[in-house]
Amino acid sequence: MKKWKVLSTNKNIASESTVIDELFRLRKISDKDKFINPNVSDLKIENTSISKKEIAKTINRIEKAINNKERIIILGDYDVDGICASAILWETIYSKYKFVFPYIPDRFSEGYGISNKTIDNLLKKNPDTKLIITVDNGIVANKPIEYAKEKKIDVVVTDHHVAGKKLPDAYSIVHTTELCGAGVAYLLAKEIKNKILKIKDYGEEHLGLAALATVADLVPLTSLNRIIVKLGLKELQNTRRLGLIELFKLAKINKKDLGVYEIGHIIGPRLNASGRIDHAIESLRLLCSNDKKYVENAAMLLENTNRVRQQMVADSFEHAKLSVAAGGDMGKVVIMHHSTYSEGVVGLIASRLVEQYYRPSVAISVREKISKGSARSINGVNIVELLRSVSGILSEVGGHPMAAGFSIETERIEEFYLALNKEAKKIPDKLFERELKVDMEIPLNLVSESLYKKIQKLSPFGMGNPEPAFLVKNVQVESFKRLGKDGAHLKVFFKKGKDIIEGIGFGMGESEVMAGDKIDAVFTIDINNWRDKKSLQLKLRDIKFKQI
Repeated sequence: MKKWKVLSTNKNIASESTVIDELFRLRKISDKDKFINPNVSDLKIENTSISKKEIAKTINRIEKAINNKERIIILGDYDVDGICASAILWETIYSKYKFVFPYIPDRFSEGYGISNKTIDNLLKKNPDTKLIITVDNGIVANKPIEYAKEKKIDVVVTDHHVAGKKLPDAYSIVHTTELCGAGVAYLLAKEIKNKILKIKDYGEEHLGLAALATVADLVPLTSLNRIIVKLGLKELQNTRRLGLIELFKLAKINKKDLGVYEIGHIIGPRLNASGRIDHAIESLRLLCSNDKKYVENAAMLLENTNRVRQQMVADSFEHAKLSVAAGGDMGKVVIMHHSTYSEGVVGLIASRLVEQYYRPSVAISVREKISKGSARSINGVNIVELLRSVSGILSEVGGHPMAAGFSIETERIEEFYLALNKEAKKIPDKLFERELKVDMEIPLNLVSESLYKKIQKLSPFGMGNPEPAFLVKNVQVESFKRLGKDGAHLKVFFKKGKDIIEGIGFGMGESEVMAGDKIDAVFTIDINNWRDKKSLQLKLRDIKFKQI
């Protein structure tokens, strides 16, 4: 059972305006108009922790490369963030200078980001490479960047991952943890357009890609990230990118209805699929191509690849659950490793383990000599720091507080298991209690389409700006029914004065609710659009009830 934490202490909320004022207060928003109506002019380097000195060095180096007709490589990561960041920076420079090429390493043969092997592969194909610009990687690639210097290649790092104790000796570093990798690339692209291309009115065609990446990379939707997503969604809803249009079509998404959910759960996984089990260059080409026939085939390839990926994750997760059950006490961290786990999906396995057991979780793809692992965390546990506490056992570690990746010598996996479990014992027990944060308690009669519309002005909702959740107490269940396969979902009809309002609880079909029950319910307010008929509903998050 989840512990409910009601954030507001105001017990006398009796109007829509009070609800909205309280939501702003809880989110510590003082300038309401600026929050609701963000301005693209605020998306600038000066509003981040990115070094202006490093930006100036970067701009000068790119301009030098263009003037000297040097080959420029944009070296990205293989997830949605890296793909979108690569597209943004490549398209920006390519609009002025054609001797620039994107490069996405192969996950299985080259590994993540810039590496010695990647540099060698690049030089085999492009021996005249003089400048590499990393996107969404590079901030902990100290040795590969030293290797690049030995090969007479300058490296500009643009990244958002957590830096190590020592920064790489790159030509310049454009870095902040405040944005995703594509957000960093977007701001750099604006500087390139202004200072190299001398374009002042260039539109915001790249905001959509930055928004895609921001949502898919689970970056908090606050400050500049919120502006990127708020305005980027509008660009995506009007996009002319043939590849995205084809993806929307295959996923049966009306692009005018595109939101955070559609990006995070439908479009993002499809763009990620190629990098997980094939090669991410396919997704990058899809985003950038103007060839209608090509994007039709590429989108269908991603669709099929994603289905294969889904099955791989399902099979591996089922194996992991059985392994946990067989192992008994899982301790304060879940660590699963097996040779059948593909390194392309270990992050997804770890995410599923967190959902299932609410513990920091690690999944490792076991290989003959070097194995690859991925970790996901819970609120209050910085997973990249937890991994770095045993970094002497690991070959490489990088990531965010909530998600990280690493390499490990296969023969040291058992040593890693024991060491990480020992470090995890320091995690306070209270962090393992699932907590459901509720904005405030309100009377059911306040729930209306009018309130829904006012709440939507605070959108987009996601990490860092969650959709407002409300608590109502002692509401009466008039009737109920179970929906979906095996009755997995619960539909409840609540009495609201003389009226009836519907509630839907996905995955709550096992609740022992009965007609006549008095229930406390936590919910978000939603509009159900079914067969072109719209109706107000409560999207249930949790319920507690007792018999009359």
